[in-house]
Amino acid sequence: MRVISRVQSLSRGLGCASVETGSGLGSDGDGCEFSQRIGESVQISSGGVTDVGRVRTNNEDCFRIITPLNLFVLADGMGGEAHGEIASALAVETVVKHCLDEEANPAAKVLGQVQPGWSARTKRLSTALYLANKTICKSAEEHPEQRGMGATLTAAWIDRSKLSIAHVGDSRAYLLRAGSLLQLTRDHSLVAEQVRQGVITAAEAEESDMQSVLLRALGAQPEIEVDAEEHGLFPRDVLMLCPDGLTRVVTEPEIAGVLQAETDPVRGAEELVGIANDRGGPDNITVVIARMLKDSNGWFSWLRRKAVKNLGNNGNAGGK
Repeated sequence: MRVISRVQSLSRGLGCASVETGSGLGSDGDGCEFSQRIGESVQISSGGVTDVGRVRTNNEDCFRIITPLNLFVLADGMGGEAHGEIASALAVETVVKHCLDEEANPAAKVLGQVQPGWSARTKRLSTALYLANKTICKSAEEHPEQRGMGATLTAAWIDRSKLSIAHVGDSRAYLLRAGSLLQLTRDHSLVAEQVRQGVITAAEAEESDMQSVLLRALGAQPEIEVDAEEHGLFPRDVLMLCPDGLTRVVTEPEIAGVLQAETDPVRGAEELVGIANDRGGPDNITVVIARMLKDSNGWFSWLRRKAVKNLGNNGNAGGK
């Protein structure tokens, strides 16, 4: 697999944003190219933007893109004066460190529940979030002024055609495929659970004063439940990570429209951030985008041809 990633990050405000290419970090608008030959051909173009918004004075969002691993991590800190920006940075760095340690320590203990058939990377990514929770809790215990801090976190790890997702909170992962936008993660919020239980409608949830009430967050409790799952990827798929600072003011049809129309990840992220700010920018806004590029002769194309053949034989396509 030959990996060719175009990556760039932009940070406005005091947010935490970086891209690691294996030869250093690029941030605050620095663009860079990365390529690594490890077999068959896969191409990913990625980038991210974080912005303080129009109301907040500090940016508690944090993201990192680790291109040698095709790892994407985004966190939204909580706690305000209790140092939400510290919580988000601790969470992201803990997840990244554990994933980078895969080669040196492949037999690391797996934490939490494991589903049959999970890949080693999905297990490691899920474990990384449990470790992030412990890191935040420990820091708050050691520093009384940090008590009450926490973070939501969504992480995506791409390995050939397999996407591993691990998630806690109400930040989201989306997948755009053939014009349709699918939310891959479930919000761990009170209103989202009320919608799932049929207590309120999705429209009522959007108007609820309880949107900020979370049922799960890193650092909130010593023990946490992590959602993790795997998905298949195809050329032209677009992966996007974002916190609620985007989704509360930008609709899913608008997100899908931008992801379809703008093929440059950083420009697409900037456009979505701009829309949120035009609508008041009530919260910090971060967008991370990874595009699976067209590959006419590689392994991805073989997989797509096989999927189409199976579709013709079976008469339907499976979904979760």
